[in-house]
Amino acid sequence: MLAIDLTHLTPEPLSLPPLPLQRPLLAIGHGTRDPEGRQGFLDFTQTYEALDPSRPVVPCFLELTDPTIQDGIDQCIAQGYTELSVVPILLFAARHNKFDVTNELDRARIRYPQLKFYYGRHFGITPGILELWHKRLAELDRSPWQRSETVLLIVGRGSSDPDANSDVYKMARLLWEGSGYQTVETCFIGITHPRLEEGFRRARLYQPKRIIVLPYFLFTGVLVKKILDVTQQQQAQYPDIAMTCLPEMGIQPELLSVLREREIETQLGQVQMNCEMCKFRLQALSNGTNQEHPHHHHQSHEHPHQHHHSHHPPDPYADLEKYHQRIWQSP
Repeated sequence: MLAIDLTHLTPEPLSLPPLPLQRPLLAIGHGTRDPEGRQGFLDFTQTYEALDPSRPVVPCFLELTDPTIQDGIDQCIAQGYTELSVVPILLFAARHNKFDVTNELDRARIRYPQLKFYYGRHFGITPGILELWHKRLAELDRSPWQRSETVLLIVGRGSSDPDANSDVYKMARLLWEGSGYQTVETCFIGITHPRLEEGFRRARLYQPKRIIVLPYFLFTGVLVKKILDVTQQQQAQYPDIAMTCLPEMGIQPELLSVLREREIETQLGQVQMNCEMCKFRLQALSNGTNQEHPHHHHQSHEHPHQHHHSHHPPDPYADLEKYHQRIWQSP
């Protein structure tokens, strides 16, 4: 198996558009137990702040590691700020973005009634991210295999939100269109289906000479490393097919530019979310509640989001039939 090192690529000079305001930015990462993944996010936010030190960029995590969202807000309060831009550094709008982060902001409002948040949107599907992957795939064209002999295997995190899962398929399709690759398959490393092993099985059905595995993650961590391990196992099991595993996205000019766009949106009041297919909205409509404003992501605090887990619970989505029965339930 070939694991690709892209550290030789020289980042292009980056010039960001100016900020309308010098409002502090609370940058929220998912969080990971992996120290390398945690540091990758902190390095990303530090790099972003260094491009424009006119206002502080405060990093924090939703779960699994410190500092927590409440820690980040405390830091801003200690510095005398009462208005914050908040941007989730997440690829897709799933439960974390719609439900868990907003719960944490509601908790902070109770603690600090004077606080005012301007909540931004996730990174989503953007031309910049698409171009980033196009450049990475172009680096592999030096190999002896043609694109027509190659299957792309896009691996998403996997979510309990069908809307977010569908966006992974959309990105995969956009990446494949006009690329010349034989086809593209989409799978997930957890929660939803098809899982990674099934993704490999489907990719092999096309009898390719090469499979390129693309982990659709911003930073490394336990799951990214698991994808690499499974790819190595698949390579050993099927030595006649060349397996190539690309790294996570990491600190890239395209991602820093997307974050700038999201921050400016919070300052200009231009944040737009895709609410049409959100299962929280659909659940509210089906219950006949909140008809005037049926889509609210600020849910109740009866089950606050826990930041630290001492064990790995059973996978409630492992059985495909049960998955279909529960996936549209909310929360």
